[in-house]
Amino acid sequence: MTIAGVLDYIRIFVDILLVWMVLYYTLKSLRKNVKMVLLFKGIIFILVLKLISYVFSLTTIDWVLNYVLEWGVLALIVIFQPEIRNVLEQLGRSQLLGRHKVLTVDEREKVVYEIVTAMEAMRKTRTGALIVIERDNSLSDYIEKSKKIYADISSELLVTLFFPNNPLHDGGVIIQGDKITSARAVFPTSDNSKINRRLGTRHRAALGISEITDCISLIVSEETGRLSCAINGELHYNLSADELKLLLLDELKPKHNVLVDDEEEADVNEKED
Repeated sequence: MTIAGVLDYIRIFVDILLVWMVLYYTLKSLRKNVKMVLLFKGIIFILVLKLISYVFSLTTIDWVLNYVLEWGVLALIVIFQPEIRNVLEQLGRSQLLGRHKVLTVDEREKVVYEIVTAMEAMRKTRTGALIVIERDNSLSDYIEKSKKIYADISSELLVTLFFPNNPLHDGGVIIQGDKITSARAVFPTSDNSKINRRLGTRHRAALGISEITDCISLIVSEETGRLSCAINGELHYNLSADELKLLLLDELKPKHNVLVDDEEEADVNEKED
């Protein structure tokens, strides 16, 4: 095989790899955006209907679908411009190499313990709180516009940050790894029509940021003291402290990392012994 032939194979491989990466990260972003998922399903439905009309020679519907496909792309760009922008922004925020830090079993348990302890304390005093935990999608855009802290996580610090007379209590706290990165962060609110109207701005902001990133949003209701968690645009409402702890331990566990999972399993087995 000549050098030119080898270069052709390399070029084909790189071409396929780039297409695969674009499709993978696009579909991954779509999965975490409720509106774009509905849009994607609608496009698939139209294409299937177009195929059926072609196979069975349905002239009228085929004629209508031709116009829909011809002008539909422009209409979708205009109508769904905010959602398309959010997907592109999310792709830009994605960390291709995963989280900035993979927590060990002990670190993860300590982080969860401190967060749940703080939320339980705020529940008793009905202190409103919004805590957002970064995962694979970077929250740097929101960190830049908030008040930087970068301190070790502790329940006392979290409670203090959300104390009503504290100038930093408005907005949310962002956690990266085992650090409190910033406070007074502002997040986009969800405009999902299915959200209960009784839920306030804090819950809508938690849902909003969870719809466009893979973060974990934790809420303490100021009115009821109830604990809630928003993940992938879904709100888990009125959780107990134990339910919240188990949910966080599971969600913060490293995914798609066999080596890390094996090490964690070995650590757990040693503790049990």
